[in-house]
Parts: sequence; C-alpha cells; structure tokens
Amino acid sequence: MALKLRVEDLNLHYHSFQALHHVSVDIEGQRITALIGPSGCGKSSFLRCLNRMNDLVEGARVEGRVLLDGQDIYQGNTDVVTLRKRVGMVFQTPNPFPVSVYDNVAYGPRLHGTRDRARLDEIVERSLRSAALWEEVRGKLRQSALDLSGGQQQRLCIARVLAVEPEVLLMDEPCSALDPTATFRIEELMLELMEHYTIVLVTHNMYQASRVSQTTGFFLLGELIEYGPTEQIFENPRDQRTDDYVRGRFG
Repeated sequence: MALKLRVEDLNLHYHSFQALHHVSVDIEGQRITALIGPSGCGKSSFLRCLNRMNDLVEGARVEGRVLLDGQDIYQGNTDVVTLRKRVGMVFQTPNPFPVSVYDNVAYGPRLHGTRDRARLDEIVERSLRSAALWEEVRGKLRQSALDLSGGQQQRLCIARVLAVEPEVLLMDEPCSALDPTATFRIEELMLELMEHYTIVLVTHNMYQASRVSQTTGFFLLGELIEYGPTEQIFENPRDQRTDDYVRGRFG
C-alpha cells in the first residue's frame, strides 16, 4: 500500500508538560491503524496532531514533521481548513449538531460552498449510505439528530465527516460510549470504509484493535514503544512492555 502519512520526530508540549516524545511512524493508505495504550499515554494527543486539532489548545506546541502525501502539514502556508477537510475526525462521544439529520450532513458541504439543493440531496444520501445509516433515517431527515440512538448518532457523525470527502478518518475511541450491538455496527462500518479511506483508530478495547486493524501502535508515557502488523503486536511483540500490556498485566 502507498504511504499516506509520515510522522518524523514528533514532540508535543502542553505548556511545560511534554505529552509526546520523538514519535516517528509511517501510516499506509487504505488500512486501519489502531493506537493502543493506557489512559493518558498520548494516543489522542497524537491523533490530534494529524489534523492540527492541537492548534486549538492553549499552550500546545508541536516540533517535528507530519507529512500528508509528502507535504508537511505544519508548514506556515498550510490551509488548516482544507487540511481538516482532508483529514476528518470522529470523537469519542457522538456530537451531532442540534439540528436535523439532513442539516448535520449538509453542514460541511455548505461550509465549503455547495448551495445547489439537488447536489446537497445527493451528498446527504451518499454519505448516509456510506455510514450504513440511510435505510434507518431516510424518513427522518427533517427530524432532530438528537432523537437518534447513540449508535445512530455516531454513524451520523461519521456521515457528516464523509460528506466533505476526506482522505483520512481519525477515530478517537468512537465506540466507548456505545453498547455492544452499536459497537459491532461501527466496527463493520470501519472495515467497509477502509476500502476508500485511511483510518487511524484510538481504542482501549484490545479485542477491537485485533479485530479491525491491520497495523497497531503501542503508546506508553508519550512514547511509541512498538509499531507493526497487528498480529505481531498481539501474538509476538518485540518489547516486553508491549507484551505486558496486551496480556493485561497493567493498564
């Protein structure tokens, strides 16, 4: 697979606290890369570096390079709005806007200049179909998104990201607030989306990482301890700390 993201010697500081230490990693396209590790180890902070969400955090400072298709996203001339269109993010807790299902999905295209109603209708249907939600909400497009179940809300948030045609999906524990049935639906969806998108997934669920990802990275205390094929990380890790974590000896 072609390389989609390359991270070189990445350090992240929040004021005087260093959250990430010299992280370097290659992320291939059209694969699911899972990031595992204990709470507070830097997984989500790393994820937010990939579309410059940390720019919104006071006192955050990034050193190193993040290359998207060979271009450093931290160069001074980077259009951050365009970057976040290309590298979308799905958060831990479903966060639909308090408007209709339709307007949630149409929000991004409208923001980027699409006004034609027929075109918006097409985008909304395509995105909801891609998020495996169309059949459940096609008769509820004008209803409030807040009336949907938790699992439906999370798939709606995925559809909202897909509507702006990203290349990379960052998913920060997207199933942590969901029941097992909804979690299974999201995992199935991720495997379908992998055919068209590069997915980077933060998860505390070891079984989820082993089920859906092809590559896994283990973070500990802000360092990327080990990174490689998922089967190797879970069955034959090279680092004792990785082995201890995946076998539940700490974390």
